[in-house]
Amino acid sequence: MTHIANDPADFADEALDGFCDAHSDLVERVEGGAIRRSRRAEPKVAVLLGGGSGHYPAFAGLIGAGFADGAVVGNIFTSPSAQQAVSVARAAENGGGVVFAYGNYAGDVMNFGVATDRLRAEGIRAENVLVTDDIASAPAAERERRRGIAGDFTVFKVMGAAAEAGLPLDEVVRVGRKANRATRTLGTAFAGCTFPGAERPLFSLPEGFMGLGLGIHGEPGLKDLPLPRAEDLGRELVAGVLAERPEGAGRRVAVILNGLGSTKAEELFVLWRTVAPLLRDSGLVLVAPEVGELVTSLDMAGASLTLTWLDDELESLWLAPAQTPAYRRGAIGASEPAAPAAASAPRSAASVPDKSEAPPASAASQEYAAQCLAALAAAQRTLHELEPELGALDAIAGDGDHGRGMVRGVDAAVAAARAAASAGCGSGSVLAAAGDAWADKAGGTSGVLWGAGLRAWGERLGDEQRPDGAALAAGVSAFAERIVALGGAQPGDKTLVDALAPFAAELSGAVERGLPLGEAWTTAAEAAARAARSTAELRPRKGRARPLAEKSVGTPDPGAVSLAAVFAVLGPELDPRAAAVAAH
Repeated sequence: MTHIANDPADFADEALDGFCDAHSDLVERVEGGAIRRSRRAEPKVAVLLGGGSGHYPAFAGLIGAGFADGAVVGNIFTSPSAQQAVSVARAAENGGGVVFAYGNYAGDVMNFGVATDRLRAEGIRAENVLVTDDIASAPAAERERRRGIAGDFTVFKVMGAAAEAGLPLDEVVRVGRKANRATRTLGTAFAGCTFPGAERPLFSLPEGFMGLGLGIHGEPGLKDLPLPRAEDLGRELVAGVLAERPEGAGRRVAVILNGLGSTKAEELFVLWRTVAPLLRDSGLVLVAPEVGELVTSLDMAGASLTLTWLDDELESLWLAPAQTPAYRRGAIGASEPAAPAAASAPRSAASVPDKSEAPPASAASQEYAAQCLAALAAAQRTLHELEPELGALDAIAGDGDHGRGMVRGVDAAVAAARAAASAGCGSGSVLAAAGDAWADKAGGTSGVLWGAGLRAWGERLGDEQRPDGAALAAGVSAFAERIVALGGAQPGDKTLVDALAPFAAELSGAVERGLPLGEAWTTAAEAAARAARSTAELRPRKGRARPLAEKSVGTPDPGAVSLAAVFAVLGPELDPRAAAVAAH
């Protein structure tokens, strides 16, 4: 477990600050992550790695010549926000466009997708390369659904070398996707990892067992098996990866035997003693193999085997020099010029208008904004109370960060809403500011969804009127429609939509039938709570829990549970017939 920490909520930010100070000759702290200290005089594609913290040396440790130009750094095991990605991209862009490279997780896909659209609207060329190397997370016929785990490293290295060689954006993207198609990984866990400040690991295994098919976000393996001798484990990993050899692949392979955080180097070398001969006996030529910790999962005990089948192009890029804080290969030429240590960039507050910039708003809408703020404060109290429970639910088949992510999001939302209300904003702008801050500071799947939903709700309410029940129901419908459009989930997929859809439908129907809003809201909240409980019977078809579908059965979806709990406490504060309450 993690012993050195201050406030666990600040652990990822403080670790990044310390990293950037220790390696100030190579990296520079910027809002949302870190970038390469020096840059080319001529235009160059910026390769930007992205993901949550807890995986060092991925992702920030790989910034430097021949590798990455920057890293977008989220909270532990949590996708960074779209705003973080945009901020890092603006700082790193050097005239050649940017390409985000990351593992295939729903939160990353959504946040980097939103960031890409925003950058393109600003005139910055932006592309994405997703890594899908984890053979355990989906069948071969559904490779597009697979997770990205330690194969991230190979794909990132190839892309970084291509960009360093001066290839244009389309070519860097092409070789990245080519490397991904040629990469396969299988891993196993011996013990779960523990969040800073947590008292117990995210999952545990029976004595003498291992979890085969692990993820890198603290997820347990897909199936628990008796822990074998090293020789037997090596045979299982090699057989599993070789069974997925790409069609038409040659004999030369890049190999990574990766430690997940607390598996000692000596243990990996014992495993390599079996793995390497088996690979050679199968006719493969091992090209510059790597044995060590390259993509970790905090203090998880475990290991993974990655093979990337090489052609001449990929091999030259795999072998190209690199100089980063955590990884060096060959001679990069003249070392990057040293520079004074950069001061850590502070996390800026959510962007909200001051009194001179606040959009025009009626007195009635400004008055109702106080009720919106009170509703958000009620949600904040509820989520703080539920944080441990939500984390425990999420740890069954996910990474255990849902409670912490929701708390980070709602805390930022309340602060931004308070600032917007103080600046004289109306109710719609207050909710929109809260949504933007939630998405920015929470990151992850829930962060981008709640942020987008709140913004859509605010846009529907506007700043002119004090809403009636029909207007509030329309705002909830807008919240739901934006989330479904962005995330693509439908009822039955075992996501927050399973609670949200019945809430929105019941509220709209009850208001149309003429029920007072308080009564209609209570009826809708009860429907959402029932639906959230019923998700325990479902197998997830979306999100990080999907690969662990069987382990998820019997446990309700944490996103549905948190949504139902939050919406239950919003109603009394939002009732437009209630007297306006003082801002909390």
